[in-house]
Amino acid sequence: MKIAILTIGDELLNGDLADTNTAAIAQILAENSLPVREATTIGDREEDIVATLQRLARAHDVVIATGGLGPTEDDRTAKATARAFERSLSLNDKALMQIKARFSAHQREMHPRNEKQALMPSRSTVIANQNGTAPGFHLQSNQADLYCLPGVPHEMLAMLEEYVIPSLLNRFPNPPLQCQRVITVFGLSEPDVESRINRNGLPEGVELAFNVEFPMVKVKLRSSGETAQRLADRAELAVRKALGDHVVGIDNDTLAGTTARLLSTAGITLALAESCTGGLIAKLLTDQPGSSTFLERSVVTYANSAKTNCLNVSQELLDHHGAVSAECAEAMAKGVHAAAHTDISLAVTGIAGPAGGTGDKPVGTVYLAMISPGKERVERFNFSGNRDQVRLRTACTALDWLRRLAMSRLSGEEWES
Repeated sequence: MKIAILTIGDELLNGDLADTNTAAIAQILAENSLPVREATTIGDREEDIVATLQRLARAHDVVIATGGLGPTEDDRTAKATARAFERSLSLNDKALMQIKARFSAHQREMHPRNEKQALMPSRSTVIANQNGTAPGFHLQSNQADLYCLPGVPHEMLAMLEEYVIPSLLNRFPNPPLQCQRVITVFGLSEPDVESRINRNGLPEGVELAFNVEFPMVKVKLRSSGETAQRLADRAELAVRKALGDHVVGIDNDTLAGTTARLLSTAGITLALAESCTGGLIAKLLTDQPGSSTFLERSVVTYANSAKTNCLNVSQELLDHHGAVSAECAEAMAKGVHAAAHTDISLAVTGIAGPAGGTGDKPVGTVYLAMISPGKERVERFNFSGNRDQVRLRTACTALDWLRRLAMSRLSGEEWES
């Protein structure tokens, strides 16, 4: 079984639009044990579409194409497909009825140009679009199945799930079982992750791959066959043993999601005081459903005057130590703790750049402070990267502190750094 994905559109090549369709399609196919062999992106030039479709159809059993089904002149997928497979291009009555029904349902008059979206290669099956005006189509050429879908992601994904996947599973009813486990790691470099796993060893028959989604490292474990699930379980245990508490999530888990779940389960309440992150820690936590059970407040005290007025950080401290200092971070944590009366308070202050650094405190200098019952912790970090990377690394480090604290509370152990 050989499957190819083709995304079409000049906007994907000139940087105007990111190609999210390939990853989304590949993920859904993988979940159904339908692995992708090739993925290609081309522009709207008709000759290129024709040549690429012909090449992919010769080399693959299935081609899934997205884009170029709109009503304007630069939408050329249907015409190019008809040329590629020597079919006539004609108005498809079923497709036209669906387009008209879509406009009628929204009480809108159909523009004459939308009729172009009903032009399809002969001997094609219409793929209904319940979320837009562009129907897709499915045709067969020799041994290859070609599915042409619109490029709008939510329209394409619905059609993929409703038509394409059932069609593929009907053609390939018993695909070899595939299993992938994704393990998210924080606090270790990619080479360090690899060396630790290699020292621990993985079960035979498990493929290992890595990629970085800053600032996380993703460990991907792949197995296939009748024992795929069991092999993946054994491999996951081996990786957990090798990486310990640097593992922050499995599959779709995120650091913020894991942290929120642990805080909620442990019954810990939290207050935040943020300076250089500008509320990013609170944003990541409040993205999680149910965050109101543990997050009492977050105060963004960006200016020194805000640190003084809102958190009672003394002007004398700021004059003597500066806003980016261990003393200021600790005072911020104490200030929000006194105001909120939560179990935990956490504060962060630093220099995200690109300007503002000094010899003693270069760009990337960050201080984190956390107060919990009977314990205070303040630490300096020197993060590299641009402004966004420094801020994100800072926020993730703060989340990791909270995650580890919640884990220790749940296990009944003292928290250790």
